[in-house]
Amino acid sequence: MRGATHAKWAACAVAVALGATACGGGGSGGSGSGGGSKGIVSASWGDPQNPLEPANTNEVQGGKVLDMVFRGLKRYDPKTAKAQNWLAQSITTNDSRNFTVTVKNGWTFSNGEKVTAKSFVDAWNYGAYLKNNQVNASFFQYIDGYDQVHPSTGQPTAKTMSGLKVTGPQTFTVRLSQKFSTWPDTLGYAAFSPLPSVFFTNHAQWLSKPVGNGPYTISSYTKGSQMQLRAWKKYPGPDKAKNGGVDLKVYTDNNTAYTDLTAGNLDLVDDIPAAQLKNVKADLGGRYINTPAGIIQTLAFPFYDKRWSTPNAQKVRTGLSMAINRAQITKTIFNDTRTPATDWTSPVLGSAGGYKAGLCGSACDFNPAQARKLIKEGGGIPGGRMTITYNADTGSHKEWVDATCNSINNVLHNDKACVGAPVGTFADFRSRIAQHKLTGPFRAGWQMDYPLIQDFLQPLYFTNASSNDGKFSNPQFDKLVNQANAETDKTKAVQLFQQAEGVVRDQMAAIPLWYQNGSAGFSDRVSNVALNPFSVPVYGDIKVK
Repeated sequence: MRGATHAKWAACAVAVALGATACGGGGSGGSGSGGGSKGIVSASWGDPQNPLEPANTNEVQGGKVLDMVFRGLKRYDPKTAKAQNWLAQSITTNDSRNFTVTVKNGWTFSNGEKVTAKSFVDAWNYGAYLKNNQVNASFFQYIDGYDQVHPSTGQPTAKTMSGLKVTGPQTFTVRLSQKFSTWPDTLGYAAFSPLPSVFFTNHAQWLSKPVGNGPYTISSYTKGSQMQLRAWKKYPGPDKAKNGGVDLKVYTDNNTAYTDLTAGNLDLVDDIPAAQLKNVKADLGGRYINTPAGIIQTLAFPFYDKRWSTPNAQKVRTGLSMAINRAQITKTIFNDTRTPATDWTSPVLGSAGGYKAGLCGSACDFNPAQARKLIKEGGGIPGGRMTITYNADTGSHKEWVDATCNSINNVLHNDKACVGAPVGTFADFRSRIAQHKLTGPFRAGWQMDYPLIQDFLQPLYFTNASSNDGKFSNPQFDKLVNQANAETDKTKAVQLFQQAEGVVRDQMAAIPLWYQNGSAGFSDRVSNVALNPFSVPVYGDIKVK
């Protein structure tokens, strides 16, 4: 997920689009805060950025709802993140470029309409089409014809992608523009969800009350207050909700949500505030969750600045990595809700998905003497002083950036070698990155879109890739990624991706800092609470006592 940062919430138009009567005020009837309606879970939440179209939602809060309201061809196991066939009866290929998809019979949308091959093809074409302005359009970029429906410049010359063909009521074919052996495993991402015909024939009606095919339906939504979801009794899938529904209550301050949780007025908080991390175990005991998630924080470099891209600068970058005391920072700043990174992916991938513990090797070990040696051999920090740029409006970035600079300064015996450079808003921060205005390292977070090593590497380090903000470029890395995508054997593909990750290590294309954990707390009114590897609560499994 681009930036691994929660998007800011949009204005009142979203409320209107989802049928709310006002920008404030309480929701209608039957909410289930502690002691409320039987079987209803109450949880903290934030208003989604956009109306809940699957291809137009790429932030966490909207994603939580999509995960309850939609099911796609694949689903990621809530414990292991492994991609499992869900609505897909089969996805077959002989060459890793041409795929045949068979959709299971027996699935319907909550309005009774059957889910067919056309439900997927129409949804994907809509998501890709430039004029529909869907934020997740790029997820369809590997399908043949994407360039015609979504050109980088100018107007589209087609409305549908030539690589998608409906071949029967429950079958369709997909032709990619390049070989991509693990492409089927990306299909659990919400952007690939099917859509009912009413989405296209009466879009305004659908937006007022989205219709999906997941275990929950949306009952009501009031902007700034709450969204009520209720279990769909006729849901045909094997993962039926184990509660009567979920009331997502909007909080603009997670400290307030935490107070409501401890007071018994809320069942679930899935983002424990940093100020409460020292108290949460005492407050909640066994009702506190701290578990790894598919999120990594790194320091990226402006390779477009020649001072950071000289042959010797690699030693400086590696030396800086060795000057950061990750273990101390994750313990003192984050109270062990972060884990020092030893590679550029995430442990939640597992070895089969591409995670290789310790791949960074000594380059990620805190070693002051070696750090000083490498930085000196590399010619020193460009200009003798560097800034770490970050956005100051969300997260605890100031605390960890200051701690990182302090660690570097202590190692170099120079209290002015590194300093934090806050930017007021995330939007301004991203604007400066996009305009290549930075002259030193900057914070870069990544939350996985799907559990594949490819998602942690290609978008970030491939030449001119969509999220390669520092403009890193290495021919050997690009070659290995292309070979990995073309490899029909998934095990061999993963091995090639790991070789590509080795290039990232050897060049220190970015400094891996820590893996981010998911943290949550819940009331004694509910049980069976867990976070999935994306750090999202598995709402459907929660039981109300």
